[in-house]
Amino acid sequence: MNFAFTEEQEELRASARAFLADHSTPAHVRALMETELGHDPSVWKRIGAELGWTAVAIPEAHGGLGLSWVEVVALQELMGEALFCAPYLSTVCLAASAIGAAGNEPQKKRLLESLAGEGTIGALASGPDTRFHREGGEYRLDGAVRGVVDGHCADLLVVAARPEHAGEDAPVSLFAVPAATPGVERTALPTLDRTRRLAELRFDGARVPESLRLGAEGAAGPALERALDLGAIALAGELVGVAQRALDLSVAYAKERVQFGRPIGSFQAIKHKCADMMVKLEAARSATYWAACAAAEPDADAVALAASSAKAAASEAAFFCTGSALQIFGGVGFTSEYDIHLYFKRARASAALLGDAAFHRERVARGIGLDG
Repeated sequence: MNFAFTEEQEELRASARAFLADHSTPAHVRALMETELGHDPSVWKRIGAELGWTAVAIPEAHGGLGLSWVEVVALQELMGEALFCAPYLSTVCLAASAIGAAGNEPQKKRLLESLAGEGTIGALASGPDTRFHREGGEYRLDGAVRGVVDGHCADLLVVAARPEHAGEDAPVSLFAVPAATPGVERTALPTLDRTRRLAELRFDGARVPESLRLGAEGAAGPALERALDLGAIALAGELVGVAQRALDLSVAYAKERVQFGRPIGSFQAIKHKCADMMVKLEAARSATYWAACAAAEPDADAVALAASSAKAAASEAAFFCTGSALQIFGGVGFTSEYDIHLYFKRARASAALLGDAAFHRERVARGIGLDG
């Protein structure tokens, strides 16, 4: 398995880094944190219509570029470095993945084309409390899901639901629900990380035609797992970018901050801390790109193992690196004048998103037969 980027991938990374340098500066991030949407709609449309980022992993037959998850992770890593405020994870990595795994060909062509290049924002709503009841040629959805990434601004909701009165282990079905459907209520939630928005979605008798059920009724479990695994791999890439930026900021600050007549970077304790950050970062990066390569494989067990390994390693690396950076910066790192506290909040919040490190380590243990 070759982990080196191809020439085309390097060009994609270079163009993405240049775009983010112009459109995701600290000033942009801080301004967007104060807006209701949490992102710039004009920038979102540009990355789809002009740059093609939203089409990267969508098959050509469905309006995409037909590239691999390696390109998605490469973009996510750079977005993490820049704290890019956009509904990319929710749309491309979660909603589109679920549609691609569960939908039939007409559904995939229509819905994925919309997500790939028309500026449509998607979100995946998966929780144990959403129920459906079939009534003739349509379904009625009831229940609620909390913590839906970009659920407050999504145009299309991919909703996981179980039969009415069924238990949490009942077979799951997926539905593509337009956000404007009557009976859908969305509420933005207060969050630690203002650079990524979460929402609570409530369904009160929302009616969905049978044509918007993705796949067969009760058969969407594997597709949902696939989408969550791909989302975890992409989020791991973002966390690697967060950790990289924390290390870069720490090294730069250690070179310029003078104490006792010399830069603090010359002290052994600071050198060791930066070295420890780099070791954790590189281990997480290797695990994440291994998972990105595994995402192309049809073996669901292999993808699940790789996804959990990457998410656990990247979550811990990002939290460790941003926490260590705050120690290197000292008290000023917690002030609003410095950006490092924004990366710490992103790392802490994203570590819990799509399963924390403990959850994924336990999943790996079960996968390799070490669960007792």
